[in-house]
Amino acid sequence: MSCEVTVLYFARSAELAGLRTENISVPQRITSLQLWREIVKRHLSLADIEDQVIFAICQEYVPLGDQQFILHTGDEVAIIPPLSGG
Repeated sequence: MSCEVTVLYFARSAELAGLRTENISVPQRITSLQLWREIVKRHLSLADIEDQVIFAICQEYVPLGDQQFILHTGDEVAIIPPLSGG
């Protein structure tokens, strides 16, 4: 079973993807790493920030890994690149 989620791209991830938001169809049961890979398939340049990206599902930060989620149509996934400051 699949669902449609909204992916939000911020800062460098928006530059690499070439857009700020998009809707994608993904399996309803998916790990955070599988979800990241689905996104990278659409925007290969995002692979460059995989080791540094902050990933959030439904406004909750999650590590890229084997943690499984049950997504629903309309859920939001945020791709936040590392922030620099001083």
